[in-house]
Amino acid sequence: MNQRVASRVSKLSVAVVLSMAALAGGPAWAREGVDVGKQSWATRLVPAEDVEQAAQQQYAQMGQEARQKGALLPDNHPQVVRLRAIAQRLIPFSYEWNKRASQWKWEVNVLNSKELNAFCMPGGKIAFYTGILDQLKLTDDEVAMVMGHEIAHALREHARERMGKTSATKLGANLISGLLGLGSTGDALLNMGGQLLTLKFSRENESEADLVGMELAARAGYDPRAGVSLWQKMGAASKGAPPQWLSTHPSGNTRIQEIEANLPKVMPLFDRAAKPAQRYDVPKRSGEAYNNDPYRHLIYWGVAS
Repeated sequence: MNQRVASRVSKLSVAVVLSMAALAGGPAWAREGVDVGKQSWATRLVPAEDVEQAAQQQYAQMGQEARQKGALLPDNHPQVVRLRAIAQRLIPFSYEWNKRASQWKWEVNVLNSKELNAFCMPGGKIAFYTGILDQLKLTDDEVAMVMGHEIAHALREHARERMGKTSATKLGANLISGLLGLGSTGDALLNMGGQLLTLKFSRENESEADLVGMELAARAGYDPRAGVSLWQKMGAASKGAPPQWLSTHPSGNTRIQEIEANLPKVMPLFDRAAKPAQRYDVPKRSGEAYNNDPYRHLIYWGVAS
């Protein structure tokens, strides 16, 4: 058998193996990291472009209103610098989860507010409130977990899913009304812009966001074990009047247990990942990393001392 024939046989063998794997209903090799399944059927009912455009408009409006009230932190504020640096590490690992993410015009802004809140709207529009950073005194790893969680909602298109399900429900109800002569079918399209900040995700959505978020953080070099301390802090903060963030992000021991159960899937990713060259919580640490850090004059939650 000459070299050319051997090469053809080898390629044919690989093709046969891949075909057999496809027929068996499984991939030729397992993906490393978390497994959250396919996206919901409901996302196909609402165009992604429409949802992202609505998000962009609402995000811009929110920023304009915050700027007029003096609540939008400037680009050179330590909190903004910190969050954008962390986002810059997370975002490249988002492309695998959503092919549209590489084309998004990502934005990260911080609003001066006591609310414990953070979100990422469709299209990569990220916002943090100073309340969640200052009151919970989040470390960089915990910030990465919050940010990863919110980015995951956008990547998994949970807002689009909720809108799709609402659209399907309205369409069905209007269709029935029309058949019964109770009124026209009307327009089942939603006023998407007005509801993007008030959507409440399902428990399944929250679980997906936790798992995808911790993988993003791990691949970016942030310790995914911080998810446990984060939700412990959120649980403590929820005593009495629940923070705004918890109104759409339910906490609990079950959530922490699920994070802990999935840590073995992402810890190898974290162990191999390149770690951030610069940290913003270093004053809480000690040694050479702190002494060599140009931002060591900042207290660990990012506000100048």
